[in-house]
Amino acid sequence: MRKIHVIGIGAGDPDQLTLQAVKALRSTDVFFLLDKGEVKNDLTQLRRDILDAHLAEGSYRLVEARDPERDRKAGGAAYSPAVEDWRSARAGIYERLIAEELGEDGTGAFLVWGDPALYDSTLGILQDVLAAGRVAFAYDVVPGISSVSSLVARHRTGLNRVARPVQITTGRRLSEGFPPGVDDVVVMLDAHQAFRRYADEDMDIYWGAYIGTPDEILVSGPIAEAGPRIERLRAEARERKGWIMDTYLLRRNTTED
Repeated sequence: MRKIHVIGIGAGDPDQLTLQAVKALRSTDVFFLLDKGEVKNDLTQLRRDILDAHLAEGSYRLVEARDPERDRKAGGAAYSPAVEDWRSARAGIYERLIAEELGEDGTGAFLVWGDPALYDSTLGILQDVLAAGRVAFAYDVVPGISSVSSLVARHRTGLNRVARPVQITTGRRLSEGFPPGVDDVVVMLDAHQAFRRYADEDMDIYWGAYIGTPDEILVSGPIAEAGPRIERLRAEARERKGWIMDTYLLRRNTTED
């Protein structure tokens, strides 16, 4: 039977791959990459760099396909259907790649940014492909170092405080209000810089963009002071590269600190 590795490759630094991930790379016949277009070509190159860092030159096969576009302007009630349409289109591509590019006894792999279990759709899409019943394969998952772990490590801080909870959420959710019952919130997928809503509150922000890559940018401090700097640096970086991947930790200062 065909076998698929879903390999967490960290936030971009080839040195952050685990030994388990490297072992999975070396047992793979075909690597599947979804190309996000010329603007994000360096995301594909980062994956190539990771493979070149851990595999002998010419020892692996790479198959690329164009990633379907997602309607990122869809909001409100249209948001979930837009995501489902995009997922369905991706599932069709995954199914074709596995069926046409991988031999019956071959091993393929999808390289997933960060950790496959954290805000990534690969596992769910592979399950959709299997449920469709047109191609059979077994798969395993190799955890990776997430951008969240890399963020707090680069800022030399902890993800949570003693006996206190931490929550991971999205910018879309944060814009609706600060999660109740927590003072430490990690925010991912924030295209609209929802932290600006909390500029007048007593909070610190630990922000990072392109974490683990040569383009890494880090900013931390009280949100009232660091926020405007983050907005400027983020706008400049996005203009320069055409895309940005960032995440941040918001930490409310309390009397217990």
